[in-house]
Amino acid sequence: MKIIKEGNVSALLKEIKIPKMFHARQLFEQDKIISKDIPSVVWKEMGQRPFADKIKPGMHIAITAGSRGIANISIITKSIVDFVKSKGAIPFIVPSMGSHGGATARGQVDVLAGYGITETSMGCEIRSSMLTVELGSSERGIPVAFDKNAFEADGIIVSCRLKPHNAFRGNYESGPCKMMTVGLGKQVGAERVHGDGMDVISQNIPDMAKVVLDKAPILFAIPCIENAYDETCRIEAILPEKIMEREPELLKYAFSKMPRLIVGKCDVLIVDEIGKNYSGTGVDPNITGTFSTEYASGGIDVQRTCMLNLSEESHGNALGVGLASAITKKLFDQIDADVMYPNCITSTVLASARIPCVASNDREAIQLCIKTCVGINKEQVQIVRIPNSLHIGDIMLSEKYYKDVSEGKYPNLKAIDKPEELLFDNNGNLIS
Repeated sequence: MKIIKEGNVSALLKEIKIPKMFHARQLFEQDKIISKDIPSVVWKEMGQRPFADKIKPGMHIAITAGSRGIANISIITKSIVDFVKSKGAIPFIVPSMGSHGGATARGQVDVLAGYGITETSMGCEIRSSMLTVELGSSERGIPVAFDKNAFEADGIIVSCRLKPHNAFRGNYESGPCKMMTVGLGKQVGAERVHGDGMDVISQNIPDMAKVVLDKAPILFAIPCIENAYDETCRIEAILPEKIMEREPELLKYAFSKMPRLIVGKCDVLIVDEIGKNYSGTGVDPNITGTFSTEYASGGIDVQRTCMLNLSEESHGNALGVGLASAITKKLFDQIDADVMYPNCITSTVLASARIPCVASNDREAIQLCIKTCVGINKEQVQIVRIPNSLHIGDIMLSEKYYKDVSEGKYPNLKAIDKPEELLFDNNGNLIS
């Protein structure tokens, strides 16, 4: 795409003023498990007799590892590996991420390496393959595919994060059931789960999970839940026969821990960085309000959204750009369609991969959003700026919010400094 700096677009945006902004801190409940305590928590959960007794000496045990930037994921995974070894069994890690990593075995290994999960760091083999076996069909008649390496193991431990999904609502969203059907289903399984549309996925996941629980050697699940600061706050082992009952209960708990943008409404949302390590759609719409389907809602009420950068951990998968009003050329140039498109083709949700307006730099992306807002006073535009959708404890707000925040109109939102002009480098990109 040809983007001309100082061209016609720049001329149209040149006079658009970007307001002064100030730093603010959002205060949420901060109950957490500190990193150094995670191994002991994992061992305590797995050490309970119903779980520990399932792991016998000499057994080959598959341990799942997904594609999300989960807090402490490498520590949690290593702790599970070490416990399995302590029981005299032989652990190995299975990348369990559906079509992510470009839907290739090598790409999925690379995703895990970005989170510090390698054969060297974990002390065990990583068996990555896109090959699957057929377990049978769900009540809705959908064939259930399952990772071949995991199926051939003597037992499987389902490690994952449990949280609200970003595109649908149901009793089973992101958690053990999704990991068993989408993650371990690899590309073909993920495609089948999503194939009827996002309005049916909330039925497909539990229906297909029941087939997995019946046919695959699932020993137990051990999901983690995070607090509003992206910190581990709960780890719980669940027996296979209890997963269908317990997961919906833990989902309610996870919802209660979700952060939010306390101001509730803005004209423009600036997201400094998007990526698969932050959310399946690059940004979590439960925070940003930018949903890719009509089957979920929530987040901040916003008119325009600009996204400025793509994380290195995303490996060119810029899924989520389609939810923006504008992106920057530097983000656009990082897009690897061969990595991104398999993800949206598999999920059938194309909206999040569409290309929005592309601006030459950060300044013009912000100006474009301000200029195209309607029904607002552009001299007092309300802007919220976040580093990403996963870490929103510290944010920036435009000057329009300052008086209300300073006077305590928004409980649990505190101004850290006074409004100042944003600083840009010579290329028009933010440096403050």
